[in-house]
Formats: sequence, C-alpha cells, structure tokens
Amino acid sequence: MLNSGSNDASIGPPLWLLAELTYRCPLQCPYCSNPLDFARHGEELSTEEWIRVFREAREMGAAQLGFSGGEPLVRQDLVELIKAARDMGYYTNLITSGIGLTEQKVRDFKVAGLDHIQISFQAADEAVNNMLAGSRKAFAQKLAMARAVKAQGYPMVLNFVTHRHNIDQIGQIIDLCLELEADFVELATCQFYGWAELNRVGLLPTREQLQRAERITNQYRARLEAQGHPCKLIFVTPDYYEERPKTCMNGWANLFLDITPDGTALPCHSARQLPVQFPNVREHSVEHIWTDSFGFNRFRGDDWMKEPCRSCDEKHKDLGGCRCQAFMLTGDAANADPVCSKSPHHGVILKAREEAETPGQGMEHLTLRNEKASQLIYRG
Repeated sequence: MLNSGSNDASIGPPLWLLAELTYRCPLQCPYCSNPLDFARHGEELSTEEWIRVFREAREMGAAQLGFSGGEPLVRQDLVELIKAARDMGYYTNLITSGIGLTEQKVRDFKVAGLDHIQISFQAADEAVNNMLAGSRKAFAQKLAMARAVKAQGYPMVLNFVTHRHNIDQIGQIIDLCLELEADFVELATCQFYGWAELNRVGLLPTREQLQRAERITNQYRARLEAQGHPCKLIFVTPDYYEERPKTCMNGWANLFLDITPDGTALPCHSARQLPVQFPNVREHSVEHIWTDSFGFNRFRGDDWMKEPCRSCDEKHKDLGGCRCQAFMLTGDAANADPVCSKSPHHGVILKAREEAETPGQGMEHLTLRNEKASQLIYRG
C-alpha cells in the first residue's frame, strides 16, 4: 500500500457512490458546497466514462448511487445514466434543486428506474427563496415539481439548508413540508465548507436561534408521532455548536466515494481543497483509487494522528473529526478538528460562536455563487 496512513489492512468497499455530474447550476446559493473556483475545473466526464465508473464501483460492491452537482438536470444524458445504473443493480437517487425539472422528466426518470428524488428549497418564504436561488420563479417551480414527484409515487424527500436568515421560520418550513406530503425532511443547518465557509459570518445562526429551532422541530416530531404521521424530520446541528466532532463521512475513505465532474475521485465532498494529490478515474481504475492511492489512504485508520488525538480515549468514536475542517481552520489537515474542545485550536470555534451573537451582515452582503444572477434579483 502506497504511503498509507492506515494501520488496518482490511478495507471494505465503497458502498455509497456520489456522482457529481456537473458543477454547472442556475442558482446562486451562498452556502453552495461546490468549490469556490468551480468554473475553472476540467472537462466533464462523458456518458461512457460515467457508465464505466458506475460499473467498476458496482463490481467492488457499491450499492447506492446518488446523482448530484451543481444541478444534475443540466446533463442531457441523465436518463441514460439512470438506466445504466439501475440495470447494474444500484439504488439510485437524484439530488436536485428542481430547476429544470418537468413532469415529463419525472416520468422518464421513473421509467428509467430512478428510486427517489430529493428536492431542495432555500426557504418557505417565496421572496427569500427566490432571492437566494436567483430566480423569480424558483419557488413556484419547486412547489410544482415536488407535487409532480409525489404524484409519480416517489418517496417525498425535501431538503432545507437552514441558516441565520431562515432558521427563525422553522415552523413555516415544516408546515410547507407537511402540505407537500413529505415522507422525509432534512432540516440541515449550514455546515461550513465551500461557499458557506466563505459566508460563515453572515450564515451561522446564534445558539438561541438554533436551540429554538430544534425545540420547535421536536414539538412537531412529538405531534406527528402521536398522530401516527409518516413524515420523518431530521434536524442537523452545525458542527460549530458541538464539543466533539462528527465521525466525518463514517471515516476517511470508509464507505463514501465521490467522483467530481472532471473525474477527480475524493473521499468526501470537500476534500478537493486539501493539499493532497487525489487520483482521477480517467487515469486509474476505481479499485486502484479506493485501495491503493495515496489520497484515499492518507487519513485511513489512526497512524496519521497527532496529539491530542493520538492518545485520546475517544479517537475511535470520531476518528479525529473532519480533515477538511481541520485544514480550513488550522492550516494542517492532520490537526485535531477544532470543533473538539480538546483541540488546542478550539478557540477559533469559540470565536465564531461569539461573532454569531453580534448583528450579522444582511443577505444582500453575502457572496453569492452567481453574482450576475444576484444583481438581477436585487436590482429588478
């Protein structure tokens, strides 16, 4: 094994494959997880290249395949890719903003074998949703497509990224989800990578906002459970308000394999920013990438750990936390995740919490993914 950071020779398969088909997207979300320099990356994989990647990962044992982006609907070969994945035996899901979706496409995806569609909203308020999305018609389009997805018998899966500008409307958000007959709702408070990290001061909610939102969500949960309602509410707390880090992606290169639009393979969505050379599926097989490449072995196991992680009795619970967060906040991906109160760099998290308690910038000051679109919205 090449320069491995792992001390465990048994490496399981990549069970969960994410195909980031494109970085192209009509929206301007200020918390977009795509790279800040997304427009500079190389040519997208062809249909044939994607199908080869699906086949190689499936032969290794991959079971679930997500189609993501950017906005995956801008790919004209999406039906072909869905069908190829279904024919290989994958459970498939489409992660989309709903922009560019039509009732005909919903039907075509169903025929091709797509198992579920997740639609994201920016807010329950039409004006806020459209401002963040960068389209005056975005909210109406999302509502229509959510109903079309439900009508075709898919599970209704909705995602709301919450932040300081919409988290106080959590009740209205949940009410909208219930109106749309959602089966699963992810209320995901911003995690600060990519554009969200750039805009952290303007997006991180206060502790009081977060606690209130979680309390209201729990009240809805209790009411729904008492009624025997099928809707499941998932509330995701931002790392910045935890004292111990999450086990990022269930461990580095443990279950999750991300393939970016130009074929770069990553062990998590955000790893491209790390000072690590990651392999490309145009140059290597998926098996080589997963098993033997330096990038995928760099933080496997715990041999790579520095103190205080190395001697910590909790290291096998969180595996040192998030490598991307450690790099962003300390400059060294091998440091303990600063979210951990045991980290010598925990002060940067405490400072961020303090900043959140002061009046933040308004939404008009956020750096948006597509500035031209944002100017049209603000000036229109």
